[in-house]
Amino acid sequence: MTERTTDAAATAAIDYAAMPLSSYFRHSHQALEATWPEDLERLQTLVAAPITAAVVASLHQQFRDQTPDCALRLRRLRRLLMMAMMERDARQQAPVEEIVAATSTLAEIAIGDALQVAAAEAAEVGRAPLDSHDLPMDLLVVGMGKLGGGELNVSSDIDLVFVMRDQGPVPERAQKIARRMINLLSETTADGFVFRVDTRLRPHGDSGSLICSLAMLEQYFFEQGREWERFAWLKARVVADSGLASRDQRVRDERALMQVVTPFVYRRYLDYAALAALAGLHDLINQEASRNQVRRLARDRQGFDVKLGRGGIREIEFSAQLHQVMRGGRDASLRERATPAALRRIADRGVADAATTAASIEAWTLLRRTEHALQYLDDEQTHWLPGDRERRELVARFLGLELDVFDQRLRAARRHVEQVFDRLLAPARGAHDDEETAADVAAAGAMPPTAAVADAAVAGVVDADTAQRLTALRESRRYRLVSEETRQRIERLVQRALRWGALEHRPPPAAWIGRLCDLLETIAGRPAYLRVLTEHRPAYEQLLLVLSQARWAATYLNQHPVVLDELLDGQILEPLDVERWDRHLRQQLAATRNEAVVDAEGVHPPDFERQMDVIREEHHGAVFRLLAQDLSGKLTVEAVGDELSGLADAVLAVTIDLAWQQVPRRHRERPSFAIIAYGKLGGLELGYASDLDLVFLFDDDHEDALQNYSQLGQKIGQWLSMRTAAGQLFEIDLRLRPNGSAGLLVSSLRSFDEYQHQSAWVWEHQALTRARYAAGDSRIGSRFEALRREVLARMREHGALADAIVSMRQKMHDGHPNRSELFDLKHDAGGMVDIEFIVQYLVLAYGALFEDLLDNRGNIELLRRAAGAGLIDHDDARVVADAYRTYRRLQHALRLNDESYARVEPDTVATEAARVRSLWRSLFGDVAPKAHG
Repeated sequence: MTERTTDAAATAAIDYAAMPLSSYFRHSHQALEATWPEDLERLQTLVAAPITAAVVASLHQQFRDQTPDCALRLRRLRRLLMMAMMERDARQQAPVEEIVAATSTLAEIAIGDALQVAAAEAAEVGRAPLDSHDLPMDLLVVGMGKLGGGELNVSSDIDLVFVMRDQGPVPERAQKIARRMINLLSETTADGFVFRVDTRLRPHGDSGSLICSLAMLEQYFFEQGREWERFAWLKARVVADSGLASRDQRVRDERALMQVVTPFVYRRYLDYAALAALAGLHDLINQEASRNQVRRLARDRQGFDVKLGRGGIREIEFSAQLHQVMRGGRDASLRERATPAALRRIADRGVADAATTAASIEAWTLLRRTEHALQYLDDEQTHWLPGDRERRELVARFLGLELDVFDQRLRAARRHVEQVFDRLLAPARGAHDDEETAADVAAAGAMPPTAAVADAAVAGVVDADTAQRLTALRESRRYRLVSEETRQRIERLVQRALRWGALEHRPPPAAWIGRLCDLLETIAGRPAYLRVLTEHRPAYEQLLLVLSQARWAATYLNQHPVVLDELLDGQILEPLDVERWDRHLRQQLAATRNEAVVDAEGVHPPDFERQMDVIREEHHGAVFRLLAQDLSGKLTVEAVGDELSGLADAVLAVTIDLAWQQVPRRHRERPSFAIIAYGKLGGLELGYASDLDLVFLFDDDHEDALQNYSQLGQKIGQWLSMRTAAGQLFEIDLRLRPNGSAGLLVSSLRSFDEYQHQSAWVWEHQALTRARYAAGDSRIGSRFEALRREVLARMREHGALADAIVSMRQKMHDGHPNRSELFDLKHDAGGMVDIEFIVQYLVLAYGALFEDLLDNRGNIELLRRAAGAGLIDHDDARVVADAYRTYRRLQHALRLNDESYARVEPDTVATEAARVRSLWRSLFGDVAPKAHG
């Protein structure tokens, strides 16, 4: 950041005579003394305090009250504000954010004033612009670039696009209004000008119509919109309207405009094509800048363009915009228009390093202040910092720095910006993988569809099954429909996969090549994915690792190819912060709530299915991230269960909030409602494809409570289990509620309490040992936990309890017969269910005596606590706990490969099963399910 002067220096008068940079100020000061002496008093007031939007609006109103001449009042306003900003800036009293915000506010007020004056003048000589239904139409002025971002510099052009709802029967009237508005702002009079206006960013540029309709704009985007225009429209926002239509109609028009712009700028998937587009745009700008400055460079080789030069402002803006265009389709929270705000949001999302982002914002601040210092000279629109020492000293002094300090900071800032920008564009610039030779690329590109793989099979390079699957890929309809360039990328990916599979310790291609081919067919229509997989070897090898180790993962990828964004984002192996993920999800959903839908009938709330898709896309991405970390050995089975359960809890909490908004006659703002998790979610042992066992509770005496919470429960079920275009979240099971399927969908806390104390079966109390509050009203969660502990701590007759548990265990065993020669890890005697029933018996039998058994801390921990209480042998507790870990690990691996049953060769776990059966006999005697075989 720039250094500030001392308080004394800050309050002292600026010696403008000693500062050539202030020639505009001195000239303006003289003009005010001669013509508008009262403005000198206003200037002193303005300089004394921050110049806010309210200050600018108030000053504009003063001038408006004084004179009906729009051109004159706007020029007085602009001159006075320029003088005040210059003095505050020179005193080191105004941060750059104040300067750019005040300038942007001035532009918006000036545009609005001039536009309405132009519209009023036009109305005096003819009808207002009408649409095809003869309804008044507003002319909307769309601010682009720095105006759209609210960060105009002090001598900036304003980039505008004019849009109307319809072509209408009198479009020439609107053309006259627009041209008159432009003249009011840009014409140079004796009092100067307000803003130079540039309208070349409209469709077709100078050759296009000055005003475009919404339909025409949408058609242009669809048929001819170029990639660089997406960056141009990223900051677009309506900054003024002609005030001819009703307020409600203007709101509808603005929303309809953004419905056209947003899908053009942002894609629904991670958009790696933006890399190449931005690289091309950057090259064009550099070429244009070089042509414009060749003479200046010839005279001043030491000079530097702070805007367009290497390491300049434009590269910082492009660095932010690249992340936004690439990711803004899926992450609406990144759609910030102002550069510093966008950079901070990118860092908050973990897309960029926080320290790097802070340095980029610091560089942006220094470069913008330098730009302003240059432009204060005679109100000149320049970005050229000359190499001349005297001129540079003036700029440094204006920033409150010594020249050597200024030069040092400027060099460091430029170096940082260059490095960040070059790293971002490296893939688009053609950074090659050192391990891939030109011969490899040529071979892949020239490989015939069928003959090459057949020859490879004969030569023993690949096995016959692999060759057959590759042939099927090349003969598939999707492969044949894509472009030659896309087919060559697929071939390169196949060749690289075969080489990867040939390495030592890699699974052979025959085991997974079919999964890869399925995925390549799935994403063949998304060339951006193929491009980035080709150009990023680490990401592709991570993908191959996932595909080769887990059949379930391959299926998941094919069902949800959007999760590839997680793989390609470069952070897939970074730990998942569920709290941060939850905040981001809520930001995404908040953004969709602002995306109202405009149609012929008016403005409607956003489609709830879009919000369902957002939750699904974000959850799928997080699950795949955990899966990759799991397969890379970074997570234990226990950690996977914890993380997946945490994600599910977050999804349940968000779903309650959204589903409640759909209850038509809800009687309170926040529902007094909670979700209780049972089973695997309750025990924090959730798997990748586990169902959710849930119970819905409410605590509300309102007469409509039961009806409203029943509707809420139904909607939660729909939100979780409905299959949308983005897939499904969870299958849910609600049969553990009081009275099972015959009971009410939701239960009051009072009735749940009564049921547990008076009517519940022993097996329901067994289930209660693994139950916990998951989401919703935390007050209900606390009361449920107290109730749960109270029920579990009841004194029970051990013999009757043991009989009931053994009887239930036999029913479960009979319900899952195993007729194979394999050992069923879950259901066979000595398996996981036996361990779970052992723990549940210990909790129900001894919870009244040993309070720490009442905690829902998982089977392994509760076995340890039972041993500590002397209820079972320490060695038995340790061995059975280890057996449970082993079973979970084996079960986890089998499910990752889509095995229908978690069954293994009996000898694999013979020792573990024997020790579990031994502990079972010590507690229940010989009354037990039959052992396997």
